[in-house]
Amino acid sequence: MRQKYLRKFLIFLAVFAFVLLLPALLIVADGLADELQTADVAVVPGNTVGPDGRPSPRLRARLDKTVELYQKGFFPNIIVSGGVGVEGFDEAAVMRQYLIEQGIPAAAIYLDSAGLTTELTARNTAQLMKQHQWRSAMIVSQYFHLSRTKLAFAKNGIAPVYSAHADYFELRDLYSICREVIGYLSYYLR
Repeated sequence: MRQKYLRKFLIFLAVFAFVLLLPALLIVADGLADELQTADVAVVPGNTVGPDGRPSPRLRARLDKTVELYQKGFFPNIIVSGGVGVEGFDEAAVMRQYLIEQGIPAAAIYLDSAGLTTELTARNTAQLMKQHQWRSAMIVSQYFHLSRTKLAFAKNGIAPVYSAHADYFELRDLYSICREVIGYLSYYLR
């Protein structure tokens, strides 16, 4: 009787590993493998803004990576994309202000205040790229978010798309990685 339950448990573990762990490992590996090429524009998806109106540490890490790459000449333009969060702040406006404080010229920053989701960010980016005749983009986000974002961009006709991950890691990433497995599958099946 015990062997029967042990066998079922081992089968469950094998299925779990295949269904969740393998895709999670692929998402992590893809996200950590930066694709640094010169691009017409960088796109920084929004994230939490604190109650004080400042970017959260996670969002600040995305913006700091963007500043670093901008200063190295990887792109001349930046799209900051987000919406109004529960704190009541427009993420894109907060991101723009932070970038300006770090020395990025205001004229190089484009706001997408309607980027409430990764899909909306991709759609809005496609429109801005067409409007400005930009051909290539680099996404700057958390490593676990890059695979799904690149997929959304590709489905919206944006190519080539490069990527860079923010230098920020936290325990919450374990949850976020699992969520991204489901999110990627959802975007893939659309």
